[in-house]
Amino acid sequence: MAGRSKEEELALRVYNSLRSLSCPSVDGLHLREASSMQELLCTPSLHRMDILKWICVRICPSLRDKFSTIKSSETEEVAKEITRFGHEMLLCKTDDQELIEGFATPLQQLLFLEQLLMIAEQQDTPSDRREGGSTTNEDLLKELMSPDHLTDLIQLMNPVCNPWSAHIQEYLKAKQVTWAKANGNKTDESHHDSGCGMLNNDNIAEATALLRSTLCMLEELRKECEFLHLEQSGPAASLSPCALKVAISDMAQLMTAFRQVYNTDFRGYCQRSPPVLNPNTSVFQSAHQLLHHCNMELEALQQLSEISSSLTEIVKQIQTDRQFWANGEKHTLPNQLEALKNKFTAFSVSS
Repeated sequence: MAGRSKEEELALRVYNSLRSLSCPSVDGLHLREASSMQELLCTPSLHRMDILKWICVRICPSLRDKFSTIKSSETEEVAKEITRFGHEMLLCKTDDQELIEGFATPLQQLLFLEQLLMIAEQQDTPSDRREGGSTTNEDLLKELMSPDHLTDLIQLMNPVCNPWSAHIQEYLKAKQVTWAKANGNKTDESHHDSGCGMLNNDNIAEATALLRSTLCMLEELRKECEFLHLEQSGPAASLSPCALKVAISDMAQLMTAFRQVYNTDFRGYCQRSPPVLNPNTSVFQSAHQLLHHCNMELEALQQLSEISSSLTEIVKQIQTDRQFWANGEKHTLPNQLEALKNKFTAFSVSS
């Protein structure tokens, strides 16, 4: 038996996945050859488009209403809708309509179908969700708005000073003990005064001072509680049930999208072992040093060549320029040397 190609292996996996998910478009088919499965999945046809529609509806049930408004013969409109959905799922580009219609290469089509089926297999039906115990957005919102949590929610939306933090509670307890002792003493005194039928002005002054000190202490505590200074238009005022529902829905969608991207693109990279560094890195350092020395030598040779050219120009200028040597006459250096040579020769002959 000849080995199957990569396309045929993919076609076999995709077909088996469709059978395991009970796709109605393949229930009546009994294909045994991988080539027949590849022809079914990669050849443009209404049957292939029905398979794609079923997978998309399984992933996103809201697409059922959109597909119901499109006629089966309008394959181009269906392909546009599936292309848009595939782009939202980060599986294809916005202009990959040929991939959806079945005109791309078989390998691209089968990879696209396999990725769609991987997402479809991760989607649970509503009954499975109830049996599995996972909570939907509606259930979470109902739990949050239940009477058991309504008091906490109201307190969260309209924050007050209670409950105090631990250090403030200890401070208040100590103050309450002090006030209780002071009030007990004042109560005894007030009873004594009332028995006499008289009200002492000193007690009124002490009570007034105590009230003022209490107000000052409350103002200081209020300054420490930053959440009491928030305006009603701040985050606390915007914490409505509708805002909570939108926030929970957005968070669930972001988590779903991240999970899909991680499973399709990032999982392989995250599970790879770190690269092994080459132990012969000293070779590159030695080569760099040699190249650096070579560059320095070339620069020195260039400077030497420039200096030699400059000296040549200076010597040539000295030999060609006319200068005053003697007797107020200008002569070049070669002429002056020739005159000196002639004088020396004449002097030698005469002597």
